[in-house]
Amino acid sequence: MPIKCAIIDDEPLARDLLESYVNRTPFLSLEGKYSSAITALKDVGEKQIRLLFLDIQMPDMNGMEFSRLIPPETRIIFTTAFQQYAVDGFRVNALDYLMKPINYSEFLRSANKALEWFRLTCQTPAEPTQPDFIYVKSDYKLVQIRLNDILYIEGLKDYLKIYVEDRPRPILSLISMKAMEERLPSPPFMRVHRSFIVHTAKVKTLDKGQILFGNCRIPVSDSYKNDFLQFLGEHTL
Repeated sequence: MPIKCAIIDDEPLARDLLESYVNRTPFLSLEGKYSSAITALKDVGEKQIRLLFLDIQMPDMNGMEFSRLIPPETRIIFTTAFQQYAVDGFRVNALDYLMKPINYSEFLRSANKALEWFRLTCQTPAEPTQPDFIYVKSDYKLVQIRLNDILYIEGLKDYLKIYVEDRPRPILSLISMKAMEERLPSPPFMRVHRSFIVHTAKVKTLDKGQILFGNCRIPVSDSYKNDFLQFLGEHTL
């Protein structure tokens, strides 16, 4: 999305020059140009302007005073003919400072600095990643199980049997089916029976409405049948 910007300068020639520079810069969108800070104040908030090319020496209200009134998310590139204001400009956290007369290469350098600042600060935070393993208590120890290695889970009253690839015997753990179901990501895990949760990516064979894992036949109960049939429909040619 282009950066919404505005020009505030009491000199008509300076405004027109900056407008021509903005129009030449594809990642900038000019939302307004103003001859005084007072006339721009309302629009900065209403138009959600994010970048100002702001003159310092202006009547009524100068650029430094104006910079303290705008929303903090709106950033400033000061433009002025007076070098003496450079330090003051950076004290109000300006992104950059352009000395008049301004040529396009200098303008583009400052605009690119603004673009980089918005890229770094406005990125959407990454979604937290789902851990690819769980720990379960088994025989008074904590055992790590990779989620992708789980074939299916069988509930036995207060205990669970966790069947894992390449293990001759299941891992026995004191945990309820409800707690395990809430802990596992869905998909790929799906509860298909009061006593069974399966890893759907590991389901290789079905026979007469039952899921086969080796010699084990897992029934799909009526309570969970609709979700399982929907899963099958989405993956059946």
